[in-house]
Amino acid sequence: MSSIEVPTFPKIEARTFANGSGEVTINGTSHPIETTTLEDARAAILARVADTATKMQRPVRVTTSGPDGEWPLIVHPDGSVEPDESLPARPAPIEDAASPIESTPAPIDQVPAPAPAPEAPTFAPAPEVPAAAPAPAPDGNAWVRQAPAPATEYPSRREARQSFLTHEQMEEPVTQGWRGALTRAGIRMSPSESERAERSDVLAVSQHWPGPRTIAVVNGKGGAGKTPTTVLLAAVFARHGGAGVLTWDNNQTRGTLGWRTEQGPHEATLLDLLPQVDRLLSTGAQSADLAHYVHHQTRDRFDVLRSKPMALAHEQRVEPSDVDAIHAVAAKYYRLIFIDSGNDESDPMWLRMIDHADQLVVATTTRDDHAEAGALLLEALAERDAGSAELARDAVVIVNQADPKSTAADLARVADGYRSLAREAVTVPHDPAMVDGVLRFGSLRPQTQRAWLAAGAAVARGL
Repeated sequence: MSSIEVPTFPKIEARTFANGSGEVTINGTSHPIETTTLEDARAAILARVADTATKMQRPVRVTTSGPDGEWPLIVHPDGSVEPDESLPARPAPIEDAASPIESTPAPIDQVPAPAPAPEAPTFAPAPEVPAAAPAPAPDGNAWVRQAPAPATEYPSRREARQSFLTHEQMEEPVTQGWRGALTRAGIRMSPSESERAERSDVLAVSQHWPGPRTIAVVNGKGGAGKTPTTVLLAAVFARHGGAGVLTWDNNQTRGTLGWRTEQGPHEATLLDLLPQVDRLLSTGAQSADLAHYVHHQTRDRFDVLRSKPMALAHEQRVEPSDVDAIHAVAAKYYRLIFIDSGNDESDPMWLRMIDHADQLVVATTTRDDHAEAGALLLEALAERDAGSAELARDAVVIVNQADPKSTAADLARVADGYRSLAREAVTVPHDPAMVDGVLRFGSLRPQTQRAWLAAGAAVARGL
């Protein structure tokens, strides 16, 4: 009997079909599964649920249903599975499983051994073939088994031939510089390498990934540029990739994300959203309901979930379970979630953000204390657990020339110092439009906009 106490949050349901398709629904968000066999679909669903358990750092409940019935399970972060004995299992009736309409493969531990082939005539008597052992009774673990290695597949005739519809992608003509002027005058020219690189970065940030992605912007030192980095990265992805981008001020003490962005027609903060989580996660909720709690950026096309910087920390204390709840709402309605973090890396609220993150961005300036704080954070995360170590290893570092007196050599020095700690390090030049007031991407100088586009592409490569 299982004695483990597993919370019911998040709500996870999984369904498989005999053709190898299925879906996992986590807090109302559906994640389609497309495979070729029932066993592969089950393995893919198990991997998705185990990933959720890893992020939550605890076992999670999942109700599975398919051709072999309904099985409530408990999935652990290490991928192990046990039956959830607090809920009844409902195996499919034998006659349903053998229905001529849909033939469903039985779980692996119920498949009877094949009958032995007839022995060829020989001079010696054939050895006796032992009778197959009776198949064990089904249990809660019968739903998930390691999928067998697929047999070698050979391409069909249709796959082997080249389609008549295949054609070479034509490159758009140049638009920038003197080459662009000649093209507009009627002399078609190919783009320069710099314009090709810019187009590649635009393509990178324009992608839509399957399922939501969470990007945490961090540095344990105040003034390191976390809020400008959060705002301008969100602007890059929303301007090029379209709607569905949220920035979230995950800060116990005077987060300034709301001060650096436009305010909507209300003063709502995440404290107003928290009591509405259950309603917003319900099936009757609509995306437009979020407009009561988030502040839309009319020019840069993303939304802002503010904290309440006018209140003292003890008046707006947010618990790790609150972070889980807010993230569940954000993941239901947004494809990209950029989280602006506080400075206390020991705060349970900060640590829970790390558990939900898919990508880490370290924001820093050319100041030595800012750069050192970011490096120490990556080294600490590398020792926390396997998930945090992977985030640190794949992090992107954005070095902002906040001080107009610093030089290009200072930027290069800090970026080079991070390249052994993170996946990529990119630099952003000084821009007066980033110093104070509301941040708007269109107010930046062209070279600054290009630098933030490159920074966004570096982040996109990790998603």
